[in-house]
Amino acid sequence: MKPRENIATIYEAALGVFADYGFKKATLEDIAAALGMTKGNLYRYARNKQDLYRNTVRHALLRWQGRVREAIEREADAARQFHVMCRKAVAYLAEDDALRRLLIRDPDIFPMFPADDPYADINANSVAMIRSILERGMAEKRFRSVDLDTVPEIIFSVYKMFIIRMYIISRDRAQEAMFTQTVALITQGLFQEEDRLQALNQGGDYDGSDAIPDPRLAGRS
Repeated sequence: MKPRENIATIYEAALGVFADYGFKKATLEDIAAALGMTKGNLYRYARNKQDLYRNTVRHALLRWQGRVREAIEREADAARQFHVMCRKAVAYLAEDDALRRLLIRDPDIFPMFPADDPYADINANSVAMIRSILERGMAEKRFRSVDLDTVPEIIFSVYKMFIIRMYIISRDRAQEAMFTQTVALITQGLFQEEDRLQALNQGGDYDGSDAIPDPRLAGRS
């Protein structure tokens, strides 16, 4: 019997074919041909095309996440980690052409507001990565105290918005400048130092009077 291929080799070939043709038009015969094997032999690695597609996308997303994690771990402090995370996470798709093209063909892989996220566990790990950096920065007194239940989700949502706008909807260079400004806004804030301190001090007296109303309560007396 022919030795089994490295599973990463299978997923890389499948990624290229799915990126070229999309899920519907790509066939197992196409992928087998790219690997120099028969369709029957390909069934040693996947139950069907849907199974192969799902695992191929997972492989690509985990590699993306892994590259970001590796870049972060090379940095010595939380502030540098945060900046590197922001740049590497967004710049990666400029390097991985096959994944970028697949995301254009299938935006549901990385939706802005998913009703049913097929890769929720991977995205949850990305949020956890952000949280870990924030926790470290707060412990090092480099970051101010923030709500670790909500702020990582906010940052991840901003990141997803830029991925969608920069790589899936268009390749407008203006989006890159906007992303740089957004990172600066997150890390430096909007107010000058004196005004920022004043705003933070006033925050302690916030009574919630201008809070956004809960739409679920609309019309209730």
